[in-house]
Amino acid sequence: MANDNSAQDSERLTDFGYERLPRSEKKARVRGVFDSVAPRYDLMNDAMSFGIHRLWKRFTIARTGLRDGQAALDVAAGSGDLALGLARRVGPSGRVVVTDINAAMLDAGRDRLLDAGLVRNIDYVQADAEALPFRSGAFNCVTIGFGLRNVTDKDAALASMFRVLKPGGRLLVLEFSQPRLGAFEPVYDFYSLQVLPRLGSLLAGDSESYRYLAESIRRHPDQQAMQGLLEAAGFERCSYHNLSGGIVALHSGYKL
Repeated sequence: MANDNSAQDSERLTDFGYERLPRSEKKARVRGVFDSVAPRYDLMNDAMSFGIHRLWKRFTIARTGLRDGQAALDVAAGSGDLALGLARRVGPSGRVVVTDINAAMLDAGRDRLLDAGLVRNIDYVQADAEALPFRSGAFNCVTIGFGLRNVTDKDAALASMFRVLKPGGRLLVLEFSQPRLGAFEPVYDFYSLQVLPRLGSLLAGDSESYRYLAESIRRHPDQQAMQGLLEAAGFERCSYHNLSGGIVALHSGYKL
């Protein structure tokens, strides 16, 4: 009986970086991280990746297959880098919906996109990736960039994204993954686990949030496991591209 109770307790826990905590607490903890980092999110992205994150996002946009007049959804949109590219792809006659569970990040993204002159074809919705509040089959493409690893129930989020895609639509998941760097892997580990929190302290006054972000990468499923999650959610023709030696992977899947 004790073993059964232990198993039940374990099922109610989830990862928050290297910490284990009740699943019911993770969303609030993640919200706190992004409330803290929102004002300097773009600056820290540039510092963390030496600006390379912009190339990863361009690669993603180039693979959306979007055309003028179509509809796209950017989940966990952050400061709006992917949404900006999506809006340019679908043009003034198309529609882009930007979502984030965190109000501070959604506001930051809205301000940035408004500054870019994108007003008419973008809508903003505060929403949980696990329960997207849109009708089934609403979008030609769904993207999520560097957000899935922060989701408590990844299976629920992928199922929700599958539901809102049109038949023939595609999902693109851009996320940190397991690098294939050979002799450089210890350098990458030292940078992400030791240098990154110090950068967070220096540039954003917050080392703990960036420690969590670095640790969350280590807890995220690797390339093969991530592809398995997409397939289990119903996506077909699933594949991935390793970027920067597998530091990041772009996963794609289709709703056929």
